[in-house]
Amino acid sequence: MRLWRDPLRRRWLLWATMGTLFLLVNVNRLSTAVLSENLMAAFGTTGAQLGTLHAVFFWVYAVMQIPTGVLADRVGPRVTAATGAVVMNLGVVWFALAESYLTATLARGLVGLGGSVIFVCILRFCANWFRADEFATMSGATFAVAGFGGVFATTPLALGVEAFGWRSTVGWIGAVGLVMAALVFALVRDSPVDAGFERIEGVPGQETLTNAQLKGHLAGVLRDRWIWVVSVMLFCTTGVNLTLFGLWGVPYVVQTYDVSVTTASTLTLLGGVGLMVGPPAIGWLSDRLESRVGLMVAGGACYTVCLGIIAVVGNPPLVVVGAVFLLAGVMLGTFVLGYSVVKDRHPSSASGISTGTANGAAFLGAAIFPTVMGWILDTYWTGELVGGVRVYTETGYRIAFGLATVAGVIAFVCTLWLYRHDGAATPESDGASLERVSGE
Repeated sequence: MRLWRDPLRRRWLLWATMGTLFLLVNVNRLSTAVLSENLMAAFGTTGAQLGTLHAVFFWVYAVMQIPTGVLADRVGPRVTAATGAVVMNLGVVWFALAESYLTATLARGLVGLGGSVIFVCILRFCANWFRADEFATMSGATFAVAGFGGVFATTPLALGVEAFGWRSTVGWIGAVGLVMAALVFALVRDSPVDAGFERIEGVPGQETLTNAQLKGHLAGVLRDRWIWVVSVMLFCTTGVNLTLFGLWGVPYVVQTYDVSVTTASTLTLLGGVGLMVGPPAIGWLSDRLESRVGLMVAGGACYTVCLGIIAVVGNPPLVVVGAVFLLAGVMLGTFVLGYSVVKDRHPSSASGISTGTANGAAFLGAAIFPTVMGWILDTYWTGELVGGVRVYTETGYRIAFGLATVAGVIAFVCTLWLYRHDGAATPESDGASLERVSGE
């Protein structure tokens, strides 16, 4: 009972409840890698079509991020997240039952629509329950939860599909998600005040915004050059990571090294492990050092070099591939600091809009990269089908990783821009001006 009566303890329980929803979001968005052969065989797709089936989740997800930020700021994270979870998991069940490519695409779009609200709602919840100097730690911890989902979407999912079939396994994931949606609605409260507590010291109060305030916040966010630079950075890095770990990483390993899907999934699992370890550790370090941009520059350099290794070599030893996937997951933690950067530059009551805008760009990248890589691979299709699945050449995969490396270079340049301008405009001065614009 002490856990429930103490707001400093209870906030962790509520965060974990919402975090479980985000775990399921990541399972759904990354499951296509393990399911790729099943989906190609079930719906008779090309590589580009499979990329589109995977990417439709992210197209809807990306488009919804600014509206999600408005909903999180205006309606509140509890109702928004619970409603989104219901929609997402109904889509999951529909996807498990789909008999045609069109139906499966529509169902996956519904999964993206519901899942699109969860992450921004968690960040909005954290802004309401945690201090500003805890926010990078909490955003990193939230990404670690996504890492757990990424791990589940690899070898455990492959074993489940092998034992029970892909339709039954996906259907049960949807059923569990509907239960978690009900728990979020029943347990979570938007703020300590809503839960019957006093405000937590150091956490600003969050008022319900008027339409005029929302308009002012949105205008201020869209005028901020920093948000656009962070958005380009996240477009590249999140897009590449979700494409590698969520779709083409497993086929690359299977076809290049002639191993089973289950074996290949253990390597993409390392990417999930990196995501579990990197963002919370780097977020904690950032809060302790009170440094954001310097860590982002170092991470950007390491990330780009790792991807370049596979692009140049094509088929390095599997241990090197595993290390690249692991480091790509870890280094994403440095780019996640971008959410703290944009949040710090705007009033706390606009945190949903500012983080949602950057998150929309991240998932626009995740929508575009899978299809583009699919087009590249189709260009280098051998003409051979194995079990209804297209077989691609090593050259095709090298060019696909070359595209990922170019994206890494662009992200690194963005971190250099942020580093160069870090002292030019302070978050406090920008935030104050934005508060005047919005009428606060």
